[in-house]
Amino acid sequence: MQADSQSLPIMSALEHYFRHNAELITRGIEKEGLRATPLSEISQTDHPCSLGHPLTHSRITTDYSEALLELITPVSNSREALLNNLHNTHRFVLDNIGEELMWAGSMPCRINGNESIRIAEYGDSNIGILKHVYRRGLDVRYGRIMQSIAGLHYNFSLDDKFWTLLHERSESALNLKDFKSDRYFALTRNFRRYSWLLMYLFGASPALDESFLDGAKHALDSFDDKGTLYKKYATSLRMGDLGYHNNAQASLAICFNTLDNFNDTLGDAIETPYPAYEKIGLKKGHEFIQLNTNILQIENEYYSSIRPKRSAHSGEKPTQALRKRGVEYVEIRCVDLNPFEPLGISHAQCSFLDVFLLLCLHDDSPFLDDQTCKTLEENFSLVVNEGRRPNLMLKSNGENLALTDWATKLLDAMQPFAELLDAQQSDDSYQTALAAQRLTIDDVSLTPSAQVLNNMKAQNRSWLELGNQLSTAHKQTLLSSKTNMEALADLKKEQKNSLRQELKIKQQDTMDFSDFLAAYQAS
Repeated sequence: MQADSQSLPIMSALEHYFRHNAELITRGIEKEGLRATPLSEISQTDHPCSLGHPLTHSRITTDYSEALLELITPVSNSREALLNNLHNTHRFVLDNIGEELMWAGSMPCRINGNESIRIAEYGDSNIGILKHVYRRGLDVRYGRIMQSIAGLHYNFSLDDKFWTLLHERSESALNLKDFKSDRYFALTRNFRRYSWLLMYLFGASPALDESFLDGAKHALDSFDDKGTLYKKYATSLRMGDLGYHNNAQASLAICFNTLDNFNDTLGDAIETPYPAYEKIGLKKGHEFIQLNTNILQIENEYYSSIRPKRSAHSGEKPTQALRKRGVEYVEIRCVDLNPFEPLGISHAQCSFLDVFLLLCLHDDSPFLDDQTCKTLEENFSLVVNEGRRPNLMLKSNGENLALTDWATKLLDAMQPFAELLDAQQSDDSYQTALAAQRLTIDDVSLTPSAQVLNNMKAQNRSWLELGNQLSTAHKQTLLSSKTNMEALADLKKEQKNSLRQELKIKQQDTMDFSDFLAAYQAS
């Protein structure tokens, strides 16, 4: 059934909600950061035991590569608490990685070929081996180079009391669970319509070191004689063809119209053989090198700028959790690390993302047909690669529209939400964050991508030199900050618990990995 195009009474529901409740939005952050040596080389050391076990630690793990840390905050309905949690974890990590740096940018430090990027290890329990083999599969499918890229995921959800109120006021025929999923998918479709704006405002990866390309053909220009390559008007090379992009997934064409379509498409991809992956094979000798030879090994292999999510129980697949209990939150995945911020993100950026996502929820969100999906992808790609080009035009409802004009219209539409959130908490932080981005629309030099290039030019620094300078400064800033003794004690406790928990998981294994994998895939 086509989504209801009639605007839902979201603003009136928000106003009523705030008369009786306090916090509307719950947030979480997953922040990646590559461990690098003081000489700007990717780290070759194991994930430090002093940080805990990456399989079982709830706050500190690794992503695709052994050197790519991932810091996970607890969910919070306070922006201050969210960033304080990230700060405390960041500080703990820096205290426990010796002289190494946590690289400040999304595009990596120096890479010494594919083999210099160690595949993440999670121990020899069956689930640990599964996580490792999945990453081996990513290596044989796409190579390891792109697995050195870092980003930040912003998880966003709204209070259940608000959903109940909106459900009642909308007079929907859907039950509450399906209504929430339907509206989160509507938000997701509008996010895809508007997410080019985030690339312009927050894209921060216009340049990279030539070692990232490992000799591959490219269309980048030389920025200097030190190995820095760039695109003159790019905002986020991370989100372009150099980043998480592959041909196998191009056929999936997921436009996020319904939960069933989303789940069915991912499910089919996990079960559909892909000839190039079949040619690679499942094993090399006796060792597994991928989980299967299908389009996707698991759901998480699907790359997208936003993903509807539901917390899964132990042993439960993401699509199973979504099908049973509906969408719980959305995960925003296209956010570059801001290399000028010690945490990679600021309070003001969190505020802007909150208001932006409320606009995505509010606006009418008809289903996306194939042609519209193609147009949205073209807009996104254009801003990723050419976002700072003067007089850049995008496509909106079949018409050409200047990026700056469309951006201004979107910020105008966000203003009422900023005012409402500020009134609820008796300050002006949301409106201030919005006003700052109005300046960025008017002055392209204020964008993070322009600041990266301008800083390199002004200081005669390569990307490696600027990245090292910022990474070192952030480490000094965080380590010189006041220690939160309670947070430190909690992280030390979690470090010890994670080691015990991993050992317990290993001791509970009752079958060899081949049987475990077969059972996992059959579930």
